[in-house]
Amino acid sequence: MLETEAVLVAVASTTTYGGGLRIAPDARCDDGLADVVVVRALSRPALLAVLPTVFAGWHTRHPAVTVHRAARVEVALADPGAAPLVAHGDGEPMAALPVVCEVAPGALRLLA
Repeated sequence: MLETEAVLVAVASTTTYGGGLRIAPDARCDDGLADVVVVRALSRPALLAVLPTVFAGWHTRHPAVTVHRAARVEVALADPGAAPLVAHGDGEPMAALPVVCEVAPGALRLLA
């Protein structure tokens, strides 16, 4: 279990989203795990300096960014009385926190 203050928690099964943002540069869609990218609280100038590096996937080198792998992830607010936050999936609002993400190996079949 990881408990930390974060400005971003991204749960990804592939490397990119949002028009080329390499949010999880080492993610693999066939390993049965999600990459959980956590960006801890940063000053605004530091955050603005890290943001452009996401396009190349270099943000994971920053000391405030950590990557974890898990088959099941729960993202929740530390203070249940805090103002609600909404989780987004592929850029669309999905549900208020807490949310649970689980990898379902083999659940999607693609034809090429």
